[in-house]
Amino acid sequence: MGGAGAEGRGEASAAAWWRGAVIYQIYPRSFLDTDGDGVGDLRGVLEKLDYVASLGVDGIWLSPFFRSPMKDFGYDVSDYRDVDPLFGSLADFDTLLAAAHARGLKVIIDQVWSHTSNRHPWFIESAASRDNPRSDWYVWAEAKPDGAPPNNWQATFGGPSWTWNPRRRQYYLHDFLSEQPDLNYWNGEVQDAILDVARFWLERGVDGFRLDVINHLFHDRALRDNPVAAYDGPPATTTQFQRHVHDKSRPEALGFLRRLRTLTDRYDARMMVGEVFDEAALERQQEYTAPPDGLHTAYSFFLLYAPAATPALFAEALIAWAKAPGWPSWSLGNHDVERFASRLARSGDPRQVEILLAVLLCLRGTIFLYQGEELGLPQADVPFEKLRDPFAIAAYTGGSGRDGARTPIPWTPGGPSAGFSTSAETWLPVDPAHRALAVAVQEADPRSMLHFTRRLIALRRSSRVLREGEAVVRETPEGVFGFERRHGDERILCLFDLGGAGGRLPVDPAAELLASFNGGAVGPAGLAMLPAWGGVVLRLSGSAG
Repeated sequence: MGGAGAEGRGEASAAAWWRGAVIYQIYPRSFLDTDGDGVGDLRGVLEKLDYVASLGVDGIWLSPFFRSPMKDFGYDVSDYRDVDPLFGSLADFDTLLAAAHARGLKVIIDQVWSHTSNRHPWFIESAASRDNPRSDWYVWAEAKPDGAPPNNWQATFGGPSWTWNPRRRQYYLHDFLSEQPDLNYWNGEVQDAILDVARFWLERGVDGFRLDVINHLFHDRALRDNPVAAYDGPPATTTQFQRHVHDKSRPEALGFLRRLRTLTDRYDARMMVGEVFDEAALERQQEYTAPPDGLHTAYSFFLLYAPAATPALFAEALIAWAKAPGWPSWSLGNHDVERFASRLARSGDPRQVEILLAVLLCLRGTIFLYQGEELGLPQADVPFEKLRDPFAIAAYTGGSGRDGARTPIPWTPGGPSAGFSTSAETWLPVDPAHRALAVAVQEADPRSMLHFTRRLIALRRSSRVLREGEAVVRETPEGVFGFERRHGDERILCLFDLGGAGGRLPVDPAAELLASFNGGAVGPAGLAMLPAWGGVVLRLSGSAG
């Protein structure tokens, strides 16, 4: 990447800092281990805050660090208001939060409110009898006359969504693992309790929440069977046999989200991004982010499960949100999907990894960057005997499942665990192939992916039009993705070769080159020349007309 940056630094209003921001996702288990137990911790995040700030990001998203039996690695919470000793203490979190704010970094935290751990005191009490004060805080139902579960609902990880509890002699609902019972949001006391949890963290000073599977809050009270889905051959999990119209994405969730938004708006400059995964994902995300009382933005899966990174894919993403009243969020990877350097950049050419990241950071919306993407890390190879993800183990076909995206960050090329820990025995192994991509190696190489990422983020932060402007897709030759970003009288044209064959197309001869990628250039006659996996960002003269 080269070329001059735009003048000044385009800042969103303080209240809407998240709009167009770049937020760096930290999976604490795999970021940095400071106590030698092989698992990352909050002090590790604190120790590397200067590195995070050096990327130029606006904030961080911390994956769960709350008390948990760790059946789903923190997404099974047993105490919403405390830190699991594995990660440190509440005092450690307060120190981290203050240190992040001192560096100008916002902090949003994962909140898992659709379900708890079965070791949460609420569930222990609820399961004790049918007449205790919290007996209705979870979803309980009678067995059918033959002892079968109440309906045909299937859990996300496979198998029935119901588990029999011999003490209550009833089934309880769980959309995920049996150790993750669903809260009953039809009960107003449950809603109030969750709002109290939100208030606890807002008072502590967090800048917002990433809301895990927020469309799973409500269920059909009549417990009607889900209809059968269309599929070719047996799917990987039983959940894919059904259309999930009765066990999630119920309209009643919008009422609770309005209550949550009202609470959040009492605090300055806070935000909420909802994880909304649904068969009608786009429709549901736009429904959940509808102003003025919806979520601030929704975390999209559109690019996470795409089979290929084509111009049509990105064009569809931009067009789908062009006229929507809400605000989108985009990412190429997270802790639940194969790393994009392996999943989407299939050519094996590192330039393809770079150009995909360049596209992401020029899109309209809020951008989430998963730890390690700034290093271009590919999916790690985790031997079967080292796998920890229960779904990866159950569905093993030779890959590493979610674990391949969760392995420790390589900070140095040497040492027992590439600088992640003083121990060679880490919760997931370091892939030897990642050592050559370690932070220390890339810091020393100005042509590295790390420095490329910093320049990209700096370009985005320097331009209000890239952060906040509208997006209009342009017609381009095959294999080339082009779009304009517009804000007021300012126009920026982004052109990227995504086919690997390069391309040429005419542009405004007076256009100013703001950035070039992998040799992209503009000739004196106004011809943009894109080599394989090349691109340019241009400031155009005049208004859009």
